[in-house]
Amino acid sequence: MAPIGSKALKPRVRKIRRIVTGHDAKARSVIVSDAPSPHVMTLQGIPTFGVTEIWSTDAAPADNRKAQDPCRLPVQLAPPKRGTVVRVVEFPPDKAWVKSADREKAFASMGKSGAKALAHDASASRHPMMHRTQSIDYAIVLAGEIWALMDVGETKMKAGDILVQRGTNHAWSNRSRKPCLVAFVLIDAKPLK
Repeated sequence: MAPIGSKALKPRVRKIRRIVTGHDAKARSVIVSDAPSPHVMTLQGIPTFGVTEIWSTDAAPADNRKAQDPCRLPVQLAPPKRGTVVRVVEFPPDKAWVKSADREKAFASMGKSGAKALAHDASASRHPMMHRTQSIDYAIVLAGEIWALMDVGETKMKAGDILVQRGTNHAWSNRSRKPCLVAFVLIDAKPLK
């Protein structure tokens, strides 16, 4: 993965508008920022395969008094311990990248949680990006279509569909000819035994 604006790779993914609210000196609600999220990384060295981090928290309940942007590059796969993350992933068609996928490199680029996600599926026989995170995830298809793959079974998702993923081994397969945009909300969860 390379951060947006990197000399090595310029992402060609949709810019995601991020509007953040807060409070002024009189405790009135205000819009603090309104611009595309600057936290964009590409996957697999493919400029059309990108992750846009929107926001994260590091505790529950969250502390809304913090004013600084909690997101940093490189993006970490899993949410912070006892925290959350919301991100948007643009998946290009599988034809553009699956045959050249380097799963170890791709997940390692997303920090310790990325490398750890692979430990549960070394074979990746179903799809090269099969992985598992210690989280409950809400996946909301915003545009396009994508297949949610499990160890056993799969289902096609279209815009408006929402998947609740409960710490399962999984991968995403875009079998169409167009990009697919998926919003993810990841919440730290207890480990499965």
